[in-house]
Amino acid sequence: MSRRTTLSGIFQQSVEGLAAANFDEREEPRGHAGPVKSMALTLGRMEDEAKALQEALKSGHHVQDLDPASIDPSFVRDRLEDIEFSEDDPFVRSIAENGQEVPILVRPHPTEQGRYQVAYGHRRLKAAMVLGIKVKAVIREFDDQSLVIAQGIENGERKNLSYIERVAFALALEQRGFPRHVIMKALSTDKTELSKMLSVAANVPSELIRLVGSAPGIGRRKWLALSEALSPRTLATATARLGKAEARALTSDERFELALASVTAKGGREAPAVQWSPKAGGDIAASIKTGRKTFVLSLKSTEAAAFGNYLSKRLDELFEDFLKTRGD
Repeated sequence: MSRRTTLSGIFQQSVEGLAAANFDEREEPRGHAGPVKSMALTLGRMEDEAKALQEALKSGHHVQDLDPASIDPSFVRDRLEDIEFSEDDPFVRSIAENGQEVPILVRPHPTEQGRYQVAYGHRRLKAAMVLGIKVKAVIREFDDQSLVIAQGIENGERKNLSYIERVAFALALEQRGFPRHVIMKALSTDKTELSKMLSVAANVPSELIRLVGSAPGIGRRKWLALSEALSPRTLATATARLGKAEARALTSDERFELALASVTAKGGREAPAVQWSPKAGGDIAASIKTGRKTFVLSLKSTEAAAFGNYLSKRLDELFEDFLKTRGD
């Protein structure tokens, strides 16, 4: 069952003849999901979903302009970090210049009169907030299951959930009592893959996930390796390392590698090297190795000697700044 079919079904449940044709409540066929199917929706798929929405609108669902302040997010959080936009973001600029071409999908808030809850279109809602404009929305009555399925569809839009965000989303849905076939639809996955996700969720504490972050470049294999290597002792080591100021300065992917090295290192050996290159660009790179009592920074490039001398002359200043951060 394609995502276009699912989205079309959510919008058209009450339209005679369309619901039966487009919204199949059965579980997805075996062999239809897994890691490949869990990858990003292509732009063509997104266009298909927009067409499904337009078909629903033609069936009598009217677009309304709503105040973004009256719309709450879904009751299940799916991202570890909040959606952050500035007015210079290309997505925001596109809406500012061309208008909001596709409405968002909301339902009346189940407990608060006069408010709404978004199912599909979190990014468009956030962009409208940044621009200070009203958001175009279709208002429908639908249940929690339909909401999380629509939310799962949105997760393929532009920026996918990382693997660990999918794990956290699956766990949150299970803890709220959603049946497995609904979770599989929301994540476009199968029973085997979902079982692996929930295994990672059961073994990796939420505090460690929070310290690592979304880790967009880290996939299932490495998270499973971390999950299987964790023990009370190695968990304490990884948590302590990730809590340090120098770890917080790393990218999320680098923090994961540090955590994995912390739980898999044997006999106190040094952790595998982390690679660094400047965000501003430049002909220089670094290899960073962290041991229990050592930290080795190796610079490589034609600029290595010059930049190394620059750092050396400022070690006293940098160490004073480091001491200040320990009190934060």
